[in-house]
Amino acid sequence: MRALIDPAGRGASGRAGRRERPRTRFPRGAVLACLLAVLGAADARAAEPVGVAYLERRIERPNPLNNEDPVPADQGLRGAELGLRDSNATGRFVGLSLALDKAVVEPGADIRAALAGLLAGPLHPRFVVVNAPAEDLLALADAPEAKDVLFLNIGAPDTRLRDADCRKRILHVAPSRAMLTDALVQLLVFKRWTRILLVAGPGAADRLYADSLRRSAKKFGARIVAETTFDARGADLRDSALREFALATRGPEHDVVAVADEAGEFGTNLVYNTESPRPVVGTQGLTPAAWGRAVEAWAAAQLQERFRKLAGRTMDPADWAGWMAVHAVGEAAVKLKSADPAAIATLMQSPAFEVGGFKGRALSFRAWNGQLRQPLFLLWPGAVVGAAPVEGFLHRSTELDTLGLDRPESACKAFGG
Repeated sequence: MRALIDPAGRGASGRAGRRERPRTRFPRGAVLACLLAVLGAADARAAEPVGVAYLERRIERPNPLNNEDPVPADQGLRGAELGLRDSNATGRFVGLSLALDKAVVEPGADIRAALAGLLAGPLHPRFVVVNAPAEDLLALADAPEAKDVLFLNIGAPDTRLRDADCRKRILHVAPSRAMLTDALVQLLVFKRWTRILLVAGPGAADRLYADSLRRSAKKFGARIVAETTFDARGADLRDSALREFALATRGPEHDVVAVADEAGEFGTNLVYNTESPRPVVGTQGLTPAAWGRAVEAWAAAQLQERFRKLAGRTMDPADWAGWMAVHAVGEAAVKLKSADPAAIATLMQSPAFEVGGFKGRALSFRAWNGQLRQPLFLLWPGAVVGAAPVEGFLHRSTELDTLGLDRPESACKAFGG
């Protein structure tokens, strides 16, 4: 007698019947082999990281005045190391990693020899983060052995590197002097502090900063009402600042005193020692910068805390630039899901590439000179006074391009402009 089966698969008793399904059995050895193959492929990817190098020229700096903190010896490097950590934390989800090699050369040493050593090393890096003066950067970019290397400049603010002296294989993460002084003058014009008394140091970098201030003032409608040069060498400003700076800052009626003292020889002492009670702005006082201790908005506090745990100190502009340089390489690799250096470099130089930098905006490299377009902060120790581009300064494509050399202003031809 046949069992009665209903459509639901239950027998006449109403209980569910069991249907035997064929089972596919895999030998244990085959399963193990498949797992090892998968793990082996992941290990192979992890064994071939994207090679990044950090190359620095150590700079001799004057002794700080007034017990100021000296410039950290690992400035810039620790930022690059944090960029490596952050990039690898993200890259592991797509089977990608970065590895970092480094070299620091002393004043007078051959930086091209250091580059050759890095390129011949086990990582064979195609991305080199450079924290060095402009002449070093140009020498590295023009070296025949570096024809396939993409350099990321985090230490040279010289505007000429984004102008007639640009190179196709240099991307500038650090802002130019033109960007810094444009940010400063935008805020001054916004506040209607348009009459500027300029005090510049005797150094070559001081002269470049002063030149940039003049250009920015003309660009945005401010005015340099008087200029003077101050040489702090041979004077003990801790005893004579009140008298010395009263003489240096006498002049026509002005709204601010702008200081050009990149070496930090006297600018800090100028604050509160001017002849008239006026704000001090520029390289000291109210300062334009890519980053600072007081920056906390747009989740920047998280980046600040990660850096503090790594380095045991606060993150400064060179550290942020070092972090940003490595982070940009890692971000391009993750977007491509590829460790191919040529593809990564092509994407980074593409107008379509955008990367976050804890500044509230997507950042990208300018197609005409390789400069990273980015907001800048106007800082007083302990506080962010403002950010540039300042409200009201408009541009036909993006207001970020109101800072620094715009396409019509740049004489750079290496990028096809």
